[in-house]
Amino acid sequence: MHPSVSLIISTYNWPEALNLCLKSVMNQSYMPNEIIVADDGSRALTKELIKQLRTKFSVPVHHVWHEDKGFRKSLILNKAVKVASSEYIVQIDGDVILDSNFIKDHLSVVETKTFIRGTRAHIKEELLPSIFEEKRVHFSYYNKGIKNRFNALRIPFMAWVFTKKRSCSKSVRGCNVAFWKKDFVAVNGYSNDLQGWGHEDEELAARLVNSGVMRKGLKLKAIQYHITHRIASRKQENKHEFSLRKTLEENIKRCQNGYHEIHPVPQVPQLEMI
Repeated sequence: MHPSVSLIISTYNWPEALNLCLKSVMNQSYMPNEIIVADDGSRALTKELIKQLRTKFSVPVHHVWHEDKGFRKSLILNKAVKVASSEYIVQIDGDVILDSNFIKDHLSVVETKTFIRGTRAHIKEELLPSIFEEKRVHFSYYNKGIKNRFNALRIPFMAWVFTKKRSCSKSVRGCNVAFWKKDFVAVNGYSNDLQGWGHEDEELAARLVNSGVMRKGLKLKAIQYHITHRIASRKQENKHEFSLRKTLEENIKRCQNGYHEIHPVPQVPQLEMI
């Protein structure tokens, strides 16, 4: 029997991409128990999109938002997990389009004391105008304009070859991860001190590994397609790399400023958009 699962989708000011992401969630062969949009300060268009689409889902859709004060993805994800009601969390970014078996595939490899590190294929930027115009959410390994094509290959009966456990946090990306909420809470979630782009997901994964939670790599399942976009500012990357190295070298299991240091946040529309 599968655990209850919350799908958390992080987003910031790209409602066109979020629209495709949410439409791909509608097509899931196995629906999560709830969907939580973790919104790092988007303007009102994102709120309106979620309001419009919410009624088309068979499960609750929550919108957790805070004021735009720069890149604070770690903080908004902690807030989203804080309001999640499920045992298990599947986390993606709002600029990916999911294969219809994405949630089903993640739940097929659930195991205690593990977290999942998935991968993603990329949709080339020159295809985006037509994709947005057509509101296209169906892609496959064979489509033109797909980069990292191997990551678009879904062969479930062969996935066991790559589904291996390791005590390693390297190359974990928050666009395609899954974990038990209790494990996340035990290490105090994401570090709120990591503001700006880079390595907040690897740093969290390092503390999970340090706490005895193993990484399970996943290939040939849980397929997603990333909508290529301009790279965010990386001016904080060196600082974040230092924090990651410290976590690894000192075997840190719990951050000082994370999940437990925030309070539950009201969900939009209770929040006033500015």
